[in-house]
Amino acid sequence: MSNELTLEVQSRSDVGKGASRRLRREGARVPAIIYGAGKDPQQISIELRHIVKALENESFYNQIIDLVVDGATEPVILRDLQRHPSKGVPMHADFLRVDASQALTLTIGITLINEEECEGVRLENGLLTRNLTDVEISCLPKDIPETLELDVAKLKIGESLHLSDIVLPEGVEIPVLQHGEEYDQPVVSVIEQREEEPETADDAEATEAAEGEAEEESSDEE
Repeated sequence: MSNELTLEVQSRSDVGKGASRRLRREGARVPAIIYGAGKDPQQISIELRHIVKALENESFYNQIIDLVVDGATEPVILRDLQRHPSKGVPMHADFLRVDASQALTLTIGITLINEEECEGVRLENGLLTRNLTDVEISCLPKDIPETLELDVAKLKIGESLHLSDIVLPEGVEIPVLQHGEEYDQPVVSVIEQREEEPETADDAEATEAAEGEAEEESSDEE
């Protein structure tokens, strides 16, 4: 797991839609909530510029975050983020408390390695295509990986690598694989590139005829 992220927040008692609007408009802060781990939900707010900066780090979405709430540290993960539909500005965040003894379910990105060495592309002029970019995993908080790696060096044309081909770090599982082989989705494939067929004389004549008809119809309308 990567280094934990830290974010300063403040507790708040003024709740409701009106209070949230005032918080965003007057205080340039984002309302949020912390819940889980058998504790009461806690309403908080985050300075807008701080959460915008934090969101630039992709790890913010799937790593443990240390929220410093009025001087006390609360380890959490981001469960939901609402954005303004047109501006994209964060509007509300939900954080789930982390219990070190309980497994978490979260989505982690899949990183392809050795793409330049892929045999199907390098030797067979194939095209590498992605079917999945991330997957849901389950693990204890201490075992959260930054990413899952899949080596495509030996992949040839017509072949695919599936979720089951990912070498998982110790303590990490992909829950969907427990439901059977039919859930073992392809992650990446190498397909044959189709070459465009050269235009024949008949094709050229047909194109010219169609263009001529279109010009005549346009002249008639005028």
